[in-house]
Amino acid sequence: MVQELGHLVLYVRNLARSRTFYRDILGFREIFALPYGAAFSSGRTHHELLLLEVGPTAAPIPRGARVGLYHFGLKIGDSDDDLRAMLLALSKAGTTIVGASDHVVTHSLYILDPDGNEVELYIDVPGVDWKSDPAMMMGAPKPLRL
Repeated sequence: MVQELGHLVLYVRNLARSRTFYRDILGFREIFALPYGAAFSSGRTHHELLLLEVGPTAAPIPRGARVGLYHFGLKIGDSDDDLRAMLLALSKAGTTIVGASDHVVTHSLYILDPDGNEVELYIDVPGVDWKSDPAMMMGAPKPLRL
């Protein structure tokens, strides 16, 4: 029986570029790096993200409706102030921001990593009791104004 989502593995074209993005821009703690890969952890477990380099000729992520990963989420703090600080850092780094949503239970920024993977950066909205009403997570998102 599944107990928790353990980790995510991404193929990347350029390991150095992706390490810089996840480590220096997003602030993910790098646990180790090898010539072909790097692992990152928030401290919850041995690693939550593993990057594996596949080189510059790898096929790009197809756009539009497709089977596979849509996005993955990374909790970056506990308040909208944390999201505002991240938004400023992302803007300074020239990161592609593709959206910002109020999901009632979370406030989220959506960005693209250097290979076009969509990443949700979010905070859990304080005081929202989603456990007593899990359906509230499925409401239509509203625009988020930071």
